[in-house]
Amino acid sequence: MDLSLLFVPDRSEPDTGIVTHEAVFVSIAESGVITGTAVVIDVLRAYTTAAWAFHLGVDRIVLSDDVDEALKIKATIPGALALKDAEPIQGFELSNSPVELQAAGDLRGRVIVQRTGHGTVGAVAARGAETLYCAAFVNAAATASALRRSVHGRVYYVVTGDDGAAEEDRACAEYIAALADDPSTQAAPYVQRAATSAAAATLRRRVIAGVPGVHARDVETSLEPNRFDFVMMARQEAGLLTLRRYNQT
Repeated sequence: MDLSLLFVPDRSEPDTGIVTHEAVFVSIAESGVITGTAVVIDVLRAYTTAAWAFHLGVDRIVLSDDVDEALKIKATIPGALALKDAEPIQGFELSNSPVELQAAGDLRGRVIVQRTGHGTVGAVAARGAETLYCAAFVNAAATASALRRSVHGRVYYVVTGDDGAAEEDRACAEYIAALADDPSTQAAPYVQRAATSAAAATLRRRVIAGVPGVHARDVETSLEPNRFDFVMMARQEAGLLTLRRYNQT
């Protein structure tokens, strides 16, 4: 692991009563070091789409790191729908677009099997964590609140995009880490970094080119901070890495 990615809050500051955590930022390839608590970040767009799916009433999301495996899992779950990023292929009914998902019909009570190139791959890689959250800007504050209540010490943040260098994911990870210590942290500087990221520019170009599975409002929708007040946690259920919504209490 690149120790330059280690961020430890400055404990030389006066005691303000703010809880501090040790935040460690890793790539998917470095996720094998993870123990304890991990937060897997994919802003554009896996975990923004997942959060919208739960808001629309989806019961659970099974996370897969392989296209063929996702279809095999889907075949074992009556009524399940498969979701992937990039261009659609046969067997996948849903695209990894938070905006297109809102027009996908009644999703209440449904099961989604999700496979994306970064987000779900990162979650599968980090599945050895004792507690595994998945997050984006849309549920950043809820995730940070859960960390404040339950974690004292090290938290691993998996920056899934661009081999750990994706600016939008790193910005979101740093925002959650900052919120976990200080809930008054403002979102705007972090959101601005994501808005000007290479991934955001790529999505905008795909919209202009008319690439399927991308909506003109996907970037805007993904950069709406704290839209949802719930966390998403992944656990093994019957051998499947399963993501569920947990409301704040």
